Amino acid sequence: MKLAGKTALITGAASGIGAEVARTFEREGAVVALVDRDGEGLHALTAELKAPRIFEGDVADSAFVTATVAQLPRIDIVLTAAGMSVGKKLGDTTEEEWDRVFAVNAKGTFLWLRAVLPGMVAGGGGSIITVASQIALSGGRGSASYGASKGAVLSMTRSVALDYAADKVRANAIVPGAIDTPFLRRSFVRQPDPEAARQRSLDRHPMGRFGTVEEIAKAALFLASDDSSFTTGSVLMVEGGWNAA
Repeated sequence: MKLAGKTALITGAASGIGAEVARTFEREGAVVALVDRDGEGLHALTAELKAPRIFEGDVADSAFVTATVAQLPRIDIVLTAAGMSVGKKLGDTTEEEWDRVFAVNAKGTFLWLRAVLPGMVAGGGGSIITVASQIALSGGRGSASYGASKGAVLSMTRSVALDYAADKVRANAIVPGAIDTPFLRRSFVRQPDPEAARQRSLDRHPMGRFGTVEEIAKAALFLASDDSSFTTGSVLMVEGGWNAA
């Protein structure tokens, strides 16, 4: 097993990408600590897993982040999958919506990375995996705040990779395309013509389909394991050719 003896902290773990990463990491031997504000989703997932630790709260709440990390004696891997979007053009986005998207996506990533880094450094290293978006690189309709926040995540990840390389902490970002998750389906429902929005997104993928959570989880496993021991500061594109189109 590729993650035997490791402890992995996963945010946004109640559904979608985060939940599948939790399943994959546990199958590969990791002890998983799951974070989400959706307590019902977290408890449902625990029925599938062996002995996860669950923490219900707001990923952008500094006190919650600090208290959660303090309860875990060692964290070898962190994956930040928690995210949100309001699905609006910049001109239609309120200041409150902008701030909340950045709080969850960018500040939340910052808080979790800041909290786990001292332990990783003291323990001799670790793997940080952030989840960005293809829209961070290409832009996207109705995604001004989301794309900007995920761009911040990419830049942050690369800076962490440089700052902590000597401490044997690796930091890499996964850039998913449109992945078949509740998050994606909600994004279509918000649009005036959901089916047109879905088809427009589908047409942007040269592979002619949306991605699966299993495909993202396999990419995360690569970055979490020693298979990627010479990989840091990278942006792993798992987006069906979106940015090449």
